[in-house]
Amino acid sequence: MGSSSSDEESDMSDSEIYEYKEKPYELLKAGTYKIKGPKGFLRCPFCAGKKKQDYQYNHLLQHAIGVAKGAASRSAKQKANHLALATFLEKDMASEAEPMPQPSISIPAPKPEKNELYCWPWVGIIANIQGEPKSSGSANRGAYWLKKFSRYKPLQIEMFWDDHQRNAQAVLRFDHDWFGFKNAMEFEKSFEANGRSKKGWDDRITSPGANLYGWFAREEDYNSGGPVGDYLRKKGELKTIANLVQEATKDRDKIVVNLVNEIDLKNENLDQLQTKYNEKTLSLSRMLEEKDELHRSFYEETRKLQRIAREHIKRVLDEQEMLNIELESKKKRLDSWNKELKSREALTERERQKLEEEKKKNDMRNSALQLASEEQRKADENVLRLVEEQKREKEEALKKVLELERNLDEKQKLEMEIEELKGKLEVMKHMGGDDDAAVQQKINQMNEQLQEKKENLDGLEDLNQQLLAKERQSNDELQEARKELIAGLTDMLSSNRVNIGIKRMGELDEKGFKNACKQRYPPEEADIKALELCSLWQEKLKNPEWLPFRVVEDSKGNAQHVLKEDDELLVDLKEEWGEEIYNAVATALKEIQEYNPSGCYVVPELWNFKENRKATLKEVIAYILNQLKTLKRKR
Repeated sequence: MGSSSSDEESDMSDSEIYEYKEKPYELLKAGTYKIKGPKGFLRCPFCAGKKKQDYQYNHLLQHAIGVAKGAASRSAKQKANHLALATFLEKDMASEAEPMPQPSISIPAPKPEKNELYCWPWVGIIANIQGEPKSSGSANRGAYWLKKFSRYKPLQIEMFWDDHQRNAQAVLRFDHDWFGFKNAMEFEKSFEANGRSKKGWDDRITSPGANLYGWFAREEDYNSGGPVGDYLRKKGELKTIANLVQEATKDRDKIVVNLVNEIDLKNENLDQLQTKYNEKTLSLSRMLEEKDELHRSFYEETRKLQRIAREHIKRVLDEQEMLNIELESKKKRLDSWNKELKSREALTERERQKLEEEKKKNDMRNSALQLASEEQRKADENVLRLVEEQKREKEEALKKVLELERNLDEKQKLEMEIEELKGKLEVMKHMGGDDDAAVQQKINQMNEQLQEKKENLDGLEDLNQQLLAKERQSNDELQEARKELIAGLTDMLSSNRVNIGIKRMGELDEKGFKNACKQRYPPEEADIKALELCSLWQEKLKNPEWLPFRVVEDSKGNAQHVLKEDDELLVDLKEEWGEEIYNAVATALKEIQEYNPSGCYVVPELWNFKENRKATLKEVIAYILNQLKTLKRKR
């Protein structure tokens, strides 16, 4: 039904559109369709869905005319409705019309007749130009007349000489708009004031004298003979002022219709863009809600996993404690059975055989318990041995360092002695005289001493290289031992209530973020916001391109990395979130710079939390031994 009605509307002729407009016109007069809106503005009742609904009278009239004479894509009903609106505005609301703006330049009314014909584009004629032209300067003479009448702003001049080349007429061309018309009229009036216009030329054409004559070219000049008439007919046409005004009005109406159609098209495109914008905004809102839900789910799942891990560890420890207690009770029970069996040795053979079997079982159980105790003892001995080995290796490394320093001193001393002997040899070689044989003997002795010193120096060099290799090996072994301790004892040393533990260097402390967020957000949001902010800055710390450090030299000439307090990101962080979060980020930056400046990721390290420094291997192993002793006492 909808498609058939639209086809009928599109097939409606212009006469039918004019007949159809009567119904909406009557409804407009009856007030069924409201035109006046708030604040004195007018509205189009047939474009209710459009965004622009605040019109002034002239704009609404242009809109109605533009749609009524619009493109073929407009339906016939739309055209008829807007034609009725235009009729209503012109007939019944003419009092609402605003005065039309006056043109900035008034068009002078022609004096002879209202429909007087002028040459267009506007042309002025100069007659009775006398003088003999120079063939090489004709262009200059044209420029002379253009300059002479420049205040009337002529665009071009054409000069026509008679057969004797002594008298000429000139044609001045002006702009084709109303400014050109005004300039041409003023040009004519300047001659008319002195009696040298067209009328004066016609009266004195036989004896004009030496004066110039000038006038505005009209129908008589256009139809005249001679070169001037030919030029006017070739370059222009005759038009009345009314014709030009009518053409300008038609052009203006056409431009208005085109602009109205373009504005309507722009409004339709704007509505489509607004719809797309609303859809994108809604989609983005849904995505943000889903993101927040994922954040909450992740946080809840993380807390759940942490709780399960803690419960699992506690359950394992409790089970281990129960097994130890059960083992001790079984051992005591077996001991009592053993005593019972010994007291029954006087029984019958059958009972003795049974007793033997029980004793064998008891012995097997005892041996199993002994093996378990032996394994425990070996584990304790291994830990003690590891402590002793680490202690011994550290002492050996210290001895090697001391020996290396002594060898270095001896090497420097030998090098100085060698240089001194070389100097003495040079002196002896340059010494001459009677005792050349004695000098030669002394030189030989000093060469032998020099060779011996060089051999000693080479030996010290080899020893020094060996000690350096051993020192590097010891350092590698110590670092490997630290890595093994970190990897194997993470569960034991991960508690927050220990003096010796594992600290993740470069990881942000969440405490400062939680304290800052509790001051800004409600309690139920503070923890989530703190976690989001902490995660954001942890990601920024991983960026290797962010290097808020500058290199300075200390008093000993060593290069040190110092944090830039004027770094833009750090300054903004301090201003927005305060000192506590700034200090947490600054501490993490320094730790990454010290422990992992190239990778920019978090690394674990053995840490003395009591003294807030890196823990030594001796401290870590002593702490583990104390924990084992405590665990034994509990068992």
